[in-house]
Amino acid sequence: MKSLHVFRAASLLFAVFAGAAPSSAPGFDNEQLRYSINWPSGLSLGEAQLTASSPKSADNGSPHFQFSFDLDAGVPGFSVTDRYHSKAVDDFCSTEFDRTTKHGPKKTDEKLVFDAHEGTVTRETVGGGKTDTSVSSCARDALTFLYYVRRELSQGRIPQAQQVFFGSQYEIRLDFTGTQTIRIGDKPVEAERLNASARGPSSSISFEVFFLKDRARTPALVRVPLPLGTFSMELVQ
Repeated sequence: MKSLHVFRAASLLFAVFAGAAPSSAPGFDNEQLRYSINWPSGLSLGEAQLTASSPKSADNGSPHFQFSFDLDAGVPGFSVTDRYHSKAVDDFCSTEFDRTTKHGPKKTDEKLVFDAHEGTVTRETVGGGKTDTSVSSCARDALTFLYYVRRELSQGRIPQAQQVFFGSQYEIRLDFTGTQTIRIGDKPVEAERLNASARGPSSSISFEVFFLKDRARTPALVRVPLPLGTFSMELVQ
């Protein structure tokens, strides 16, 4: 059961996560990033891939973002497969979020549809129910929020605490704690460190995220303290 809790927490964090002079905002077009999911000992549990594209909208030419996160990991007798896909427009405002997961025998398949005009998000689960929740005109799912954070960091800003959707609604808070040298593989790199906390209707967790000081503020390392130890997701270069 401890392994199940570990992977549930990791899924939230990895679907999801200043001070520098502002520069031109990154576009994230055709971005592909690979990560290793690691035990506290450093041994790999599996891999993840984060991708993004920003094709132009056919109607008015405004940006239309598409983000994906795929994770495959596991231990003997317990496998984890996560597939997340989101669409967003304008100021990283979500329009859709699909979540398909398999954690051991437990499966989840659901879709969120954001309606900015009506101010609602509709959550529908395959084989389950359908609910509507009132939201602001620019609500964000967890995956879109990650890219919004990166855009804000590139401009020297820290996003304010806000509600983010990952199935349920979570309050996300970020605190910038300075620049730190970390190791990615065998290479030391400078990164901006943020402490993050996520509080939902039935769970909460804190973790730390390191972003490279490049124009795109590439997520380089996520560390998640859990009862079994500190698990990590590390950029593969």
